[in-house]
Amino acid sequence: MKKEIFENLFVFEMANNHMGDVEHGLKIIREIRNICNNFDFNFAFKFQYRDIDTFIHPDFKNNFEYKYVKRFSETKLDKNQFKTLKDEAVKMGFVTICTPFDENSVELIEKYDFDIIKIASCSLTDWSLLERISKTNKPIIASTAGASLDDIDKVVSFFTHRDKRFALMHCVAEYPTKKNNLQLNQINLLKARYPHVVVGYSTHESPDIYDAIKVVIGKGAKIFEKHVGIQTEKYRLNDYSATPDQVKKWLEAAKEGFEMCGVSGRRMDFTEKELSSLRSLGRGVFAKKDIKKGERINLSDVFLAIPTQENQIIANDLSKYSEFYTTEDIKKNEPILLKNSNKIDNREKIYAMVQKVKDVIMKSGILVPSRLDLEISHHYGIDRFYEYGCTLINFINREYCKKLIVVLPGQKHPEQYHKVKEETFHLLYGDVILKLDGVKKVCKPGEIVTVERRVKHTFSSKTGAIIEEISSTHFKEDSFYTNPEIAKNKNRKTLITYWAG
Repeated sequence: MKKEIFENLFVFEMANNHMGDVEHGLKIIREIRNICNNFDFNFAFKFQYRDIDTFIHPDFKNNFEYKYVKRFSETKLDKNQFKTLKDEAVKMGFVTICTPFDENSVELIEKYDFDIIKIASCSLTDWSLLERISKTNKPIIASTAGASLDDIDKVVSFFTHRDKRFALMHCVAEYPTKKNNLQLNQINLLKARYPHVVVGYSTHESPDIYDAIKVVIGKGAKIFEKHVGIQTEKYRLNDYSATPDQVKKWLEAAKEGFEMCGVSGRRMDFTEKELSSLRSLGRGVFAKKDIKKGERINLSDVFLAIPTQENQIIANDLSKYSEFYTTEDIKKNEPILLKNSNKIDNREKIYAMVQKVKDVIMKSGILVPSRLDLEISHHYGIDRFYEYGCTLINFINREYCKKLIVVLPGQKHPEQYHKVKEETFHLLYGDVILKLDGVKKVCKPGEIVTVERRVKHTFSSKTGAIIEEISSTHFKEDSFYTNPEIAKNKNRKTLITYWAG
């Protein structure tokens, strides 16, 4: 038996369609096997066991006024005949399943070593039978026709607490079931309510209905059951059992359904044709002015327009994490192409920086609200961030302003001053070496230092620190660095909004 026994398992239910005739039953198994050879699914044949001698009340054994007494008695097979059918199913490569309707039948299932036990809808809350089934080591499939959610909850709890491997089947016990009563949305309900349980579909609709299986597959069912048989001059087939030809069309519809649904549990693979089509619809990046070889391409240097040329950089390629540098001179209005530019993706580097900042915050025990803007300052470029830089968490910027400054271990902030803003530093965590107009001050947690306007200041930390900065309104153009090279770096900050999760 395959480990993934419940994965795309197609179950052919013989029930009493053998008509009490072993040779007829063997013919059904063989003809269905011939159909299955053309499909790459897991296939199972299912039988039903009833110990007729004890199943029917002694006073009613010969009373054929009762439909089921008549049918079960007239199609009765002895144990050896049942074994003959089971052995043929094994020989034909089917997983074998059997539905017991009494405890004696469970013993026979164990004796003949069926792979799976099926619980019929009418037996779903037959607790005596369920207790006996739970004592086996067989996987279990249970149908749920007519069962309330409360009853299904109890059965799921029963098997879960006994550590049984089981699946549930949506089923409607009308024979045949009309299209407008298939209630296929019940599959969604079962999957949502019992996410750890495999859910399948036991069908009783007319066998010439082939679209339902596609819907069921789209809803994520994994097991599919259908009554099958063969009609002959001697034996008439009921209205909900499929002939081999109908089984073939049913499986073809299922195959088409799987193909339409595609892969699950991961993102699909995209074709080159699709990706090429999407790129051709995107806006291309063009030079707004002449750009020299080796220069970084800034957003202010380009414009976006169509038509896009082959191998052109498009708007979708631009992000805060990406840097583009020219590899040759590009003239005004010319496209930025893969061959005349070089891309550097800093996403992983930025992610690593954010993680280190979060580590310092976690160690400090300081609670920071979610969805505050995170401003990573890398004054001399991303690659030198751990040497020169800091990270700002922006709380408020009105007539008053509050920020948290996170300094990583060994990190230094370049010397700067402000003309408009006055600020006060309150060291909340760690150690800080602060220089004001060149005068060094070692600060410990709890210390407060005010930095007046035009005072040149720089700070660093050996072990990492968090500084609360309280100030007057902050203006973007009010930071002046003593090293003029920093001001020339227009890309010295990376802003991130969703970082705290």
